[in-house]
Parts: sequence; structure tokens; C-alpha cells
Amino acid sequence: MSKLKLLLVVTSVLIVMSGSCFIFCQDAGDEEKALDPGETTVTLGKIFKDGGAIGWAIVGLSVVGLALIISNFVEMRREKLAPPDVIEEIEALFEAGEYQEAIELCEAEPTYFTNVVASGLPKLSASFTAMEKSLEEMSEEEAIKCHQKLSWISLIANVAPMCGLLGTVMGMIQAFNVIAATKGQADPSQLSAGISSALITTMFGLMVAIPMTAAFVFLRNRVVKQSIEIAAIVADLFERFRPGK
Repeated sequence: MSKLKLLLVVTSVLIVMSGSCFIFCQDAGDEEKALDPGETTVTLGKIFKDGGAIGWAIVGLSVVGLALIISNFVEMRREKLAPPDVIEEIEALFEAGEYQEAIELCEAEPTYFTNVVASGLPKLSASFTAMEKSLEEMSEEEAIKCHQKLSWISLIANVAPMCGLLGTVMGMIQAFNVIAATKGQADPSQLSAGISSALITTMFGLMVAIPMTAAFVFLRNRVVKQSIEIAAIVADLFERFRPGK
């Protein structure tokens, strides 16, 4: 993925996570002004304040999640997992029969591709079946490593709405406590703080979960595709050692 595409993806995530909040603030402020002009305005600061500790925790999750998305977009590129220049060097060494030099190159340039290749080269003196099994095991191990890195994004995508739900429950408890304290005679304005907190934390949780889920699925699918491509390249490299070739 080019830097321009990466920038567009990151910008889209930021728009979803912060732009939606701005639109909500604007709409809420307009509604309040229509009801009571000049007396009540809903600002971004007020929304964060009403969100309370749960709201700030979700904001913290969004920052961590965005950092993970950017990091994985950079690290899970094809150029990082299987650098084209390294593939060409390995192919040239295989053609020349310089397998020890290929092992040294793999150790000097640790990537998804070179780690898989390095697992099969020591098995040259063994059977082709043993070599093939070693390559498959290392391919699975490298794929699992990639998916483990992505799993943190999935974790945040699942935890954020749960935190929002926790804030919703706490906000409703606060509202019902007011009702209980006033023996059912509470003024709507007295309930607004709890209800506002409940709705804001729910909104925060969804604003984080939606882009995180989309980013996770996109990155997961890209890792799967690249794993298949790398496995095909490695299989083609070692096909020359198959008996009868």
C-alpha cells in the first residue's frame, strides 16, 4: 500500500472517530438553543465532561487503537513481510546452488519470507517430505504472529462498546438514584446528568468500535492474502528439490 493510500485510510479513521462527535455536538447545541435560546449550549468539552471516567477511558482506547492501526498498516505491507529485493537475492542464490549463503542472508534479514525459507534450508539433506513439513509449520507460525498483532485491534473493537455499555448502566443507576431520593418527584433536569452520561458513553463506545472493526477485518484479510502469496513463492523456490525434478 502506498503512503498516499495509508494517509487516506488514517484520515478516514480520524474522521469517523472525531468528526462524528463534532456533528453530534453541533446538532445537540442547535436543539438546545431552539428550546432555550442563549441559556444552554452543548460543547465538546461538556460532552467529554459528562462522559466521565468511562468516557475518557474509551477515548484512551481510541488513541491506542489508532496507533495500532497505523503500526499494522505499516508493518503488514507486502514490502515488509516479503521484500522484493530479498526474494530476488534468494532466488539468485538458489539458482547458483549457494544454499549456505542463502541461510546467512535469511538470518541477516529476518522477515516473514526469510524465516520460512530459513526453516527449510537445513532440511536439504533430509527427505523432501520433512522439508515440506518444516516449511508449512514455519508458515503457520509466522501467520499466527501476524494475527496475534492484529488481535489487539479486535480486542479494542470489542472492549470499547462494552465500556460504553458500562457507562450506560452507571448513568441509568445515577438517574434512578435521583428518582429514589426525590420519591419519584424528580424534575427532568435532575435526571439529565445521568441520562446524558449514559448516552454519551454509548456513543463513544460505538464511535471507537465501528472503525476498529472495519480496520481489523481489512488488515486480517490482507494478512491472509499475503500469507497465501508468500507460501506460493516459497513452494516454488523449493519445488526444485522434489524427487524426480
